[in-house]
Amino acid sequence: MRELLQRKVFDSRIKSQDTTGKERWLGYLFGPAGALLLNAVLATYLNVYYTDVLDLTHFWGGAFLVVFPIVSKIIDAFINILMGYIIDRTRTKQGKARPWLLLSAPFLTLSGILLFAVPNASSTVQVIWVMLSYNLYYSFAFTIYNMSHNLMVPLSTRDTLQRGKLSVFNQIATIMMSGILVALVFPMIIMPMVGLDKGHWTIIMGLISALALPLTLMEYYFTKERVTEETKGLVEEKLQFRKQLKVIFTDRFMLIIFGYFLLQITGSTIKNLGLVYYSNYVLGTYNDGITQMMLSVIGEIPMGIGVFAVWPLAKKFGKRNITLAGFVLYGIGSGICWLFPINMTIVLIGQFIKNIGGLPCAYVFMALFADTLDHVEWKAGFRCDGIAMSVYNTIAVAMSGICTGIFNGLLSAAGYIAPYHDAAGKLVAVQSQGVKNAITFSFVGFETLSSVVIVILLLFLNVEKDINRKQADIKARREERRC
Repeated sequence: MRELLQRKVFDSRIKSQDTTGKERWLGYLFGPAGALLLNAVLATYLNVYYTDVLDLTHFWGGAFLVVFPIVSKIIDAFINILMGYIIDRTRTKQGKARPWLLLSAPFLTLSGILLFAVPNASSTVQVIWVMLSYNLYYSFAFTIYNMSHNLMVPLSTRDTLQRGKLSVFNQIATIMMSGILVALVFPMIIMPMVGLDKGHWTIIMGLISALALPLTLMEYYFTKERVTEETKGLVEEKLQFRKQLKVIFTDRFMLIIFGYFLLQITGSTIKNLGLVYYSNYVLGTYNDGITQMMLSVIGEIPMGIGVFAVWPLAKKFGKRNITLAGFVLYGIGSGICWLFPINMTIVLIGQFIKNIGGLPCAYVFMALFADTLDHVEWKAGFRCDGIAMSVYNTIAVAMSGICTGIFNGLLSAAGYIAPYHDAAGKLVAVQSQGVKNAITFSFVGFETLSSVVIVILLLFLNVEKDINRKQADIKARREERRC
């Protein structure tokens, strides 16, 4: 790989030492849209495909969809730690994280297609295919992509204002691009069209998977690791993995960041898993094309408007402070929905309040994470980007599997019945009140509780207070090493 990356054909198309408009639009907005769109659709609908289309809810007495995601994430967690180790020790002309974007591009497309191209065979064959394709995507392709993608903002520049802009554009790719399809097109058009037809699912997801390839290549070519380039010509200390781990796990700001990630990812994962089921069985009827769309649109309106306001507010009041205030609103909005789960009007009002509160978390928090990485460098004398991101990703993937297992366990224990067509050809999709209660807690209940804890954690995260002085110290040390 190193020899290939020395050739000009693989050079970044960004040459400026300051971030540019082309970089923001192509490298941080449109480029990531393909992979993030694919992952957003999978986060919401892959479990629906497993429970409703493949009817795996009762396989192994209901244990398969509980145990399989958790066991798979053990593999994923190991790969994340390994990738963090590898990225921190990657030395190429193109940087240490960007080369892995290039490698991930074809594997994202291939594994995305295989997830849904499950053969028409026995349940045992299908389960084996599901396990292999799931791990190929989550433990390999998306892990490599996500590790390198999430490091682009911290490694792009040390300028906190430029980082903030890149963070906003980066999150627009997640929220706006994927949100349009997941929130509008899927529930209104695609879900009623594909229904329980496995062939239709394969075609739709194959097209979305194919889109990830050219867009991920765009992200690779229109990003630049300026922070990594600062070390050119310097003799670097050989990094010890144990020493890096000790540094990040003894720093209070990093521990707060990890605690925040744990709660935020757990809440959002359980919510995403419950969205379709909540729309189908609690607030609306199965694939009615309206309920899920209404819930999602109410979520996207604040996100769309907020992109213009959130960064100016963060500059004025601080990234931590605006995020903390946001989670107060987030908890209030979720609580309103939890109290009145079957009242469409009240639920939509609660969702609107909640998603206004989610704006800072969505758009600026990764810039705060970048400040924390600089703080750790100032404190330790070396960077821990890869290992810190691997811990973050390990939290994300571990909780994804654990939450999926817990959610499916709740459905199975409560008596979830996969939809089916009766003898007359009529679709039957009805659940007991116990199942509805479990779905409601998943969609709005847990996030109400987790928001309270997140607010308390953020009170102690004042890392940006003197970050400019710390960055100046880092620069001075680097210049001393050059002399």
